[in-house]
Amino acid sequence: MAVLQSLQGPNAGQLFPLEGATIVLGRHPACDVVLESGAVSRQHARIINLDGQFFIEDLHSRNGTLLNGQPIVHRCPLAENDEIGICDLTFSFHMELPASEQTSVVERRTAEPDSEALMVDDEPSGDNSTIMPMVNVSSGSTGLGLAVNTEAKLKALIEISRNLGQAVGLAEVLSKLLDSLFTIFLQADRGFIVLRDAATGRLVPKAIKYRRREESQTVRISRTIVQNVMSNKEALLSADAANDARFDMADSIVDFQIRSMMCAPLINRDGQSLGVIQLDTLDPRNRFQQEDLDVLASVACQAAFAVENAQLHETAMRDEALRRELAVAHEVQRGFLPSAAPRIPEYEFFEFYEPANQLGGDYYDYIELPGGRLAIVVADVSGKGISASLLMAKLSAETRYCLASEPSPAEAMARLNRAFCLSGWDDRFVTMVVGVLDPKRHEVTIVNAGHLPPLLRRGPGAVEAIGTAESRLPIGVDAEVDYEPTVLSLAPSQSLVFYTDGITEAMNAGDELYGLPRLLNMVQSDVEGVERLGRRILDDVKRFVGARPQSDDMCLACFGRVQV
Repeated sequence: MAVLQSLQGPNAGQLFPLEGATIVLGRHPACDVVLESGAVSRQHARIINLDGQFFIEDLHSRNGTLLNGQPIVHRCPLAENDEIGICDLTFSFHMELPASEQTSVVERRTAEPDSEALMVDDEPSGDNSTIMPMVNVSSGSTGLGLAVNTEAKLKALIEISRNLGQAVGLAEVLSKLLDSLFTIFLQADRGFIVLRDAATGRLVPKAIKYRRREESQTVRISRTIVQNVMSNKEALLSADAANDARFDMADSIVDFQIRSMMCAPLINRDGQSLGVIQLDTLDPRNRFQQEDLDVLASVACQAAFAVENAQLHETAMRDEALRRELAVAHEVQRGFLPSAAPRIPEYEFFEFYEPANQLGGDYYDYIELPGGRLAIVVADVSGKGISASLLMAKLSAETRYCLASEPSPAEAMARLNRAFCLSGWDDRFVTMVVGVLDPKRHEVTIVNAGHLPPLLRRGPGAVEAIGTAESRLPIGVDAEVDYEPTVLSLAPSQSLVFYTDGITEAMNAGDELYGLPRLLNMVQSDVEGVERLGRRILDDVKRFVGARPQSDDMCLACFGRVQV
C-alpha cells in the first residue's frame, strides 16, 4: 500500500495511506487527507492511482504545490522518496508501507469536539486466545434467540428501543445508542461506533463516549479487531485484553490501558456488516462477562436496523437536497443559452436543447459580431452531468470572448483551443462547430473542431455534409492545431443543420441507432421553412426512440435563408 509520510508540520511522522483511485489533500474535512493549516486550500491537490502508477496534480490551489522543490503545473508522476510541499507542510511518497510504521497510519478523523479518533493497524500474533469467547450474529443468527439472562436482555432491548424510537438522523441514533449502552453496562469506561463508508469502503469512527470527560484523548482504534469482527460476523469478548495473546499488546490496547473489551458487529437486513460497537473498561475488578457479550450482541442486532434506517433517511435527505440544487442549477444552465432566436431579415432560425439529465454538456449559442455578422455555435463537452455542465458554462464565456477578439472564426477557434489546453482539463475535450453568417453577403464561414459535419440542405432531395475534409481535432487535445475554414453561399430556401451525437446516436428499444442516414433522409424531405424542418427531425427521432429513456444530451440548431 502506497503512503505519504509527514516530514514537516504538526503531524510529523504520521503515515497517510493512499487508498482508492483518487486521494484529495486539503483543508476541507471531506478530503481524504485533511491538512489543518490556514494556508492550505479547501481542496489543494490530489494524487491519482492509474494501475499502480501514482501521479500528483495541483487543484488550482491558492499557494500551489511543490514536487521536489519545483511548482507543479501539470500532472506529474511520483517516484519513491519524492517530496511533496504544500505550504508549510512536507511529505515523502513511498510505494510500500514500512513495517515499523504500521501503527501510525491515519485513516479518518472524527467530528468529536474534544477528541480525535485514529484507525491503526495493530498486528496481532498468530496465537489463539483462550479468554476470548465469541457470539455469532450473522444473518442466520439474529441474536434474539441467545440464551442470556432474560432480565438483562429485556432491559437492554427496552432501553435501546425507547431511546432509538424517536431518533432519525444518524448522529442522533449513534449518540443515543452509546448513552443506552453506558446505562446498561455500568463498568464501561469508553465506547465507540465505527461504520464502513459505503462509497469508499473505509472504516470511519462515527461516535465516541467516555464515562469521565477528563479522560478524553486521542482514540486509537484497532483496524485489525474491527475488520475481524465485521468479516467473521462474531461478537468478541476479552476478559483481560492486556494479557490476551491475540491482541499481542496492540497499541490501541496499551495506550488506553484497557483491561477488558467487547466488540460486536452491526449486521443489516441483507447480512452485511455496517460496522461495529466496541466497549472498553479500565477496572480489572469489573471485567465484562459472557452474559455481557450476549446482551451486547443482541443489542447490536437491534441497533443495526436503526443505523441502517438512519443511513437510508440521510441518503434520502441528501438526494432531495441534491434534487433541489440540480433543479436550480438546471435553470442557471438554461440562462447560459439564448433566450430567443435572432431576428435577421431574410433568415430563419430554429434551436432545440434537452439534456439527458437535469444538467448536460451540450451547448449552443448565437453570438453577435461586428459588421452585422452572427456566429452560430454548437458544441458537445465530453462526459455528462455536473462536471460537463460546469465546463460548458466556462466554454460559453470563453467562446464569446474569442470570437469577439479575433478577426476570423478559424483564429478564434485556435485561440479557444489554446486556452482550453492550458486550463488543466487533461481528461476532457470538446467537439465544436462554428458557423459565422454574413447576412449582407449571404455567406457562411464554417470551422469544425472534431464535430459532426453540418448538413447543407440545397432543397428537397439535395443534402450534403460540409467541411469533412477541413475538420480538425477537438478542442483540448492539441494546443498547436490550426483550424481551416469552409466558406459557402446560401441561396434562397437553402439552410444548414448543426447537431450533436445525441441525435444520431439516439437508440430505440432494440438497441438500434437513429443514425446519420436517417437524419439525412429527414433533412432532404420535402418541407418548407427552417422551423418545420427542425420539428420534423425531432418528431422523427421521438418516434424512433419510443419509450426508451434518453441516454445522451440532444442539441439541434437549424438556420437558413427564406424563400423570397
